[in-house]
Formats: sequence, C-alpha cells, structure tokens
Amino acid sequence: MAFLRIQEVTKNYEGVKALDGVSFEVKQGTIKGLMGPNGAGKSTLFHLISGIEKPDLGKIFFKDKEITSLKPNEISLMGIGRTFQTLQVWSNMTVVENVMTAMHARLRGGVLSSGLWLPWIKREEDRAMKEAKEILEFLGLFGRWKWFAGQLSYSEQRILEIGRALGTRPELLLLDEPAAGLTYGEAKDLSERLDQLRKKGITILLIEHHMGMMMEIADEIAVLSNGILIAEGAPEQIRTHPRVIEAYLRRGKERCSESEN
Repeated sequence: MAFLRIQEVTKNYEGVKALDGVSFEVKQGTIKGLMGPNGAGKSTLFHLISGIEKPDLGKIFFKDKEITSLKPNEISLMGIGRTFQTLQVWSNMTVVENVMTAMHARLRGGVLSSGLWLPWIKREEDRAMKEAKEILEFLGLFGRWKWFAGQLSYSEQRILEIGRALGTRPELLLLDEPAAGLTYGEAKDLSERLDQLRKKGITILLIEHHMGMMMEIADEIAVLSNGILIAEGAPEQIRTHPRVIEAYLRRGKERCSESEN
C-alpha cells in the first residue's frame, strides 16, 4: 500500500496544463524529492494534495483513502502538514504562538478557546505550550520562543514554518523549498533535522532547488517538466537521466534568451 498515491492528476488554468496526467507514489517513512524547473507544476501539486485546489482529472489517495475532494482542514486532520513557497508566519505573534496556532485545529477547545480559561482548556493549552517548545527545541529556535516572529531572520522564519507544520502532528509533511534563502551550513543543518524526522516515522515530500541537499537526503526523486512526470528513481539515476538534464538545460537557455530580449 502506498502512503500517498497520485493517480493520473491533471490541472488546467485557463487552458494551460499545469499538470498533465501525473502519477507517482510516496512510500511510508521515506523522503521523496519533487524536482523540476520553475513552472513545472510542483507547487500546484502541493495545492492539490493539501486540498487548497482541486484537480480537473485524476485522484489522490492518502493511506489508501481518497482525499481528492476533501477540504484543507479535513486533510490536515488526517495527518498531512505543509509549508509554502512564500512565508506564511504570523509576524505579530511570538514564535511559540505561531506553532501553537497550528495546533488549535486538533485541540478540543479549538482556536477560540484560549480566552475562556476553563480548567480543562488551561491544561490543554499548557500541554500545547510544552509540545510547541519541544518542536522549537528540535528546530534550534527555543532560545527565541518569546520573540515576535517578525524579529527572526528570513532563514529562521523558514525554519519556523516547518515548526508550524509539525504542530499539526503530521504523518506526511509537504515541504515547499524549505532551504530557500538558507546558507550552505543552514541547509546542511536542515538536512540533518529532516533525516531525524524520517527516523521518527514522518514521511516527507520535498520540493527543493538545492540540488546537493536533494541528492543527499532523498530516498527517491520524481521530476516534473511542463506539468509532465519525466523521470522517477533513486538520486543517482536522476542525476544522470537524459530527460532531466535536457529539461534543466532548456530552461537555462530560455532564461538567457529572456534576459537578452
């Protein structure tokens, strides 16, 4: 049984196919890389998996249950968490509050309960605070838990985004370019933490342009180009795959032509 199964998924935007019959699987307890030039359809696929958008054709299964038509909150409660390509942190909240806010969907009291101060709600909030601090400790942000998120550096905010996703207690984590803007050392540190998450049993689907990081950490990689799955396999197979090399070289030539015009 595949943990996540994408089955013949197609998505159109005003006649342009962002995804065209894409199919692949993600095995439980692995890190699956999702690569491709800009505009290949990677983030679109994340939107479909997380329920933000719906495919025009095809189906998506999680733990052998179809989730194609479910709402984002329903998919989140099933155990799928995600980050976004652009920052989604609440800059006017503290770092720990950012993580706790992500937890509220699965707490009995919900997001509006914190002002009621009933005994059971207070106990639940205390447990959530403890869990949020443990997540921040794991990510190396515990020393800044009282800071406003807007006071963090860009790279720290990227890491906080992962903390927010972990606050939902995901079984499957969708990470959209988590190493964007990180230094080599920060990306290396992030790789080690993702490896620790894998060892804890969290499955990861990872979009990343940091080629070295992807080749080092991914168990398998799927490659999209112009909405089509052009290659899938182990990192060493993808590194030398003719269609992958062609796709990236073609995109590079297109960028050069655009800059000349």
